[in-house]
Order: sequence, then C-alpha cells, then structure tokens
Amino acid sequence: MKLHAVLLPLLFAVAASVHAAPPASEPAPSAQLHGDAARPAEAGGWVRSELYFGVGEESGPSARAQTDVISEAQWRAFLDKEVTPRFPDGLTVFDAYGQWLFRGAPEPNRLRTKVLVILHEDSPQRRNDIEAIRLAWKQATRHQSVLWSRQPVEVSF
Repeated sequence: MKLHAVLLPLLFAVAASVHAAPPASEPAPSAQLHGDAARPAEAGGWVRSELYFGVGEESGPSARAQTDVISEAQWRAFLDKEVTPRFPDGLTVFDAYGQWLFRGAPEPNRLRTKVLVILHEDSPQRRNDIEAIRLAWKQATRHQSVLWSRQPVEVSF
C-alpha cells in the first residue's frame, strides 16, 4: 500500500476536525449587531461632527499669541462646562497640529490643536448644540473661529 493512500484520509480527518462547528454548549460567534433602546444596533440619520480648536502656538507662545495659549486645565473645564452637558453620551478628543494662514500673512500660524469628534443624530437641536459650543469657545478665548466638519455616518453600538 502506498504511503499517500494511508496519509491522505488521515489528513482529511484532521482538517475536518479543525473546521468543525463549536460544541452546542458554546455560542457561535455572530456578526449580528446588538444595541439597546438608547443606543440602537443600527441607526441612520447620524453625523460625525469634528470641531477644531486652536489651543496654542506650536513653537511656544509668541508675543502676539500670549493670551491665546489654553492650558489642559482650561480645556478640560471647557469640555466639562460647555460640551459634556450637551453631549453626555460620549465624545472623543484628539491632540493634533494645525496651520492657519491669515489673510496677507507671509507664513502660516502653526497651532497645537484639539479635535473634538462627536457622533450624533442629525437634528436641529444637535446642530444648535454644536453652534453653542463654537460660540462659547470664541467668546471664552477671543479666537476668530472653530472649524466644523460634518459627515453623514451609519453607526452601530
């Protein structure tokens, strides 16, 4: 009897046992989405809002921007007072670097930046909440603007 005639059925048996279904006592992994009443398994009509906040000069405060430097404590206080009450279910903040070229300036203003990401329902109330955050930041810091980028998203919790 040839060796491959004996080994081939043995290899098929081993391969079949490796790909067998899990025992009935263990639930099989599922790609099903799960959610709850507050956070649905799938939801449409949501957007990803990104807000860009300049918090200080990249190369350190210059004479012009001395009042523009925002400490971590000031940033956290702003989040606690203005953002979290409006979006208590969650948000994400990234530390970033950005550039802004003022009209007529010879070179860009290089800034340490905070990027705030909020996934939320696309509704007039949520848009008003974002605008209130932007206005509060400009009033608190005397900054000219807060960039707002919006993209439709599908979410799953």
